[in-house]
Parts: sequence; structure tokens; C-alpha cells
Amino acid sequence: MADLIRYPSPNWNERPAGVKPDTVIIHYTGMETGAAALNRLVDPAAEVSAHYLIEEDGRIFALVDEAKRAWHAGVSFWRGRENLNHNSIGIELVNPGHEFGYRAFPRAQITSLLALLDGIAARHDIKRDAYIGHSDIAPDRKIDPGELFPWAQLAAKGYGLWSTLAGHDKTVIAERGQKNANVMKFNKQLGIVGYHIGDTQSFGATTEFAVRAFQAHWRPEAVTGQIDIGTAAVLEDIAGQSGQ
Repeated sequence: MADLIRYPSPNWNERPAGVKPDTVIIHYTGMETGAAALNRLVDPAAEVSAHYLIEEDGRIFALVDEAKRAWHAGVSFWRGRENLNHNSIGIELVNPGHEFGYRAFPRAQITSLLALLDGIAARHDIKRDAYIGHSDIAPDRKIDPGELFPWAQLAAKGYGLWSTLAGHDKTVIAERGQKNANVMKFNKQLGIVGYHIGDTQSFGATTEFAVRAFQAHWRPEAVTGQIDIGTAAVLEDIAGQSGQ
């Protein structure tokens, strides 16, 4: 792994008593340059931070000690817990994001990320299914790290779940506005994966946001917010693996 570059951020506080990191959350910076993102993460006025930032060339900046609570998750929910800052480690990957020219994550960046995850896994008890994206914990307001992030590559190393099902069939079987047994089933499965679905009876805005986030993570070839046959198959598979 590339040597860590110590670049302390003042934007942190203590984790709640007795709470240890058990989740890793991946972000992209969504800014035009890595330098601009790094400056923001250490600016007291910005009141945001992450534990690490990884540049596109693989350099890793250590911003906040893993024992401390960084401010990267914001309003968030995953598997019945709110405010994921309390129990997570946040990693920012330099990428301009969808606003400034979203692009694939370079090999050097992902190589450094995997090495960093090796170290995190050695230091903390993080389950295989607890490596997730910012959009997973806040699907109504975040879309990072997006559909180009190589989740399958991480899962191959034991960092996250993945489905080997093809999931290519894009025939829509459920969409916003519907209310039926299929919708109830899909909402239940989304909840098992970890998403917050308040109204499990209907396919409303909350379900649509969750489906988009799920697709960006596990079925990235069609991020539509609709459930098609392929998405349904992959969703059932990932729900079945969740909790591992």
C-alpha cells in the first residue's frame, strides 16, 4: 500500500460511548479537483470530513483517526440505524462525479483502496456485507460512488456482497405508483438489504430512490428506479446473502 500522507482534519468528534467502527462507506468527492476536495475536508468552516481520501494516482491521505467520528455520512440510515457517522469509516475517492464529468476509477486508485481495506479489516470487525456506498445510506439525496464504481472487484476480495446472476432482462415489472403483492415483496427485500422503506405497501418515492441506489451498486447497467426482471433476480440474491 502507498504510504499514508498525514493531513489532519479538525472536523471530527468522539464516537458515542462503546461504539466501534463496523461499517465502511465509500464516497466520491464530486468536485473538479482532488486538491479542492482535500481543502474542503480540512476546512473548519465546511464541517465535513472523512477518515481517508484517495487520489486518482493512488495517494492516500489520512485525515481523521479511525477511532474518531468523521463527518461524512450526514442524514443517513442503514439496517435500522441512523447517523452512520457514529459507527462507520468514511473513504473519499477523488472523482469529479456526475456534475463535473463522472469517469471510471483508475486502477491505481482502486489498488490503494483495496490495500487500505485490508488494513481496516485487520483492525476492525467489519462483516462482509457492511461495505456500502454513500447512496446506499442516503438514496434520496446522494448518488455516489455511482454506477462506475467497481463493487464486484471489492466483493471478490471479500469487501461487500455481489451477485453472479446475469440480471440482463430489462422488462419492467414494478414501478412508482403501484401497490400490489410484488411491490410488498420488493420493499421487504430492499429492507433486508438495508434500505429504509417506510411504506412497505406501495411503490412510492422512497422505494424508487432505494431501487436506484440498489441498481447503481448491484445492477449498474440499468439505473432506472424501476424494478425489472433482472433487478428483481439480483435483489432476491443480495437479500438472501445479507447478514453474512
